[in-house]
Amino acid sequence: MWCWRSVQVKMKNEKGKMVGRSLFAFFILNCTFALLAGCALFAPRVEVRPPLATVEGLTALLSQREAALQTMKGLFSAKVRGGILPIASRVEGTLYYRRPDAMRLRGFTAVGSELFEFVQTGDQFTLRLPTMRRVLSGNASDMGEMGKLARPFQLSVWAMGGLLGIRTIAKDETATLAEDGDRYRLDVSGPSSNGAQALRRKLWFERQTWLVVREDRLTESGSVEATIQYEDFRAIGGVAAVSTGSEGQLRRPFKISLVDGKGQGSVEMTFHEMTPNQPLTAADLAQF
Repeated sequence: MWCWRSVQVKMKNEKGKMVGRSLFAFFILNCTFALLAGCALFAPRVEVRPPLATVEGLTALLSQREAALQTMKGLFSAKVRGGILPIASRVEGTLYYRRPDAMRLRGFTAVGSELFEFVQTGDQFTLRLPTMRRVLSGNASDMGEMGKLARPFQLSVWAMGGLLGIRTIAKDETATLAEDGDRYRLDVSGPSSNGAQALRRKLWFERQTWLVVREDRLTESGSVEATIQYEDFRAIGGVAAVSTGSEGQLRRPFKISLVDGKGQGSVEMTFHEMTPNQPLTAADLAQF
């Protein structure tokens, strides 16, 4: 009897030791996991830097984005301040565009009355103003025939440039690259009227996406003729094209703000719809 009890006591002691060892091992394992998790939590984060921009890279990207858009249909609203457009302060509009140089802009009041129709084909334009009972036409490179209306429509065409594709660097132009705060800036120069090189444009690129978020148009004397801001970029149409350098989607700004450098006012355009690269008819572009 004594031997059996001795065996039972010994078995209980061994069992207790095994349980104790298991609990100790479990405790050590938990501490190890906690320590590893703490190390991962406080480990220094590795910052992934975007590739450095170059003049050649940004120039090629502008060309690719410009070529990616062959046609465009759009609906937009515009707020006009400072009397820059002597027709109305609020405009609902439609846009039709076909590369390289066919565009039709129409403006309406909030109730649908037509304010204007601007048609450009090549270097020729026609401006129809139903409310004024006027029709003007001439060369797009010289809108002197439009009188006081030349300035607002020239600015409107410039504002549309960021939507349709920032004009790439021409063969007679040169560009230099600079870092400007948290952006890259491309300074574009070209021959002036006296044959010397003059700064024509400044383009600001967002570092992560290389999207153009601001553009300054300059006079030959170097003063700012217009400042254009591009915001609210969205992917449109599911078009496979090089637009951000990574996503393979066509992205365009849905908000464009332009300030006239001559102090004549500002325009803010908000797009509601964009349909890229769909067939356009002659009627869409008012080519009869």
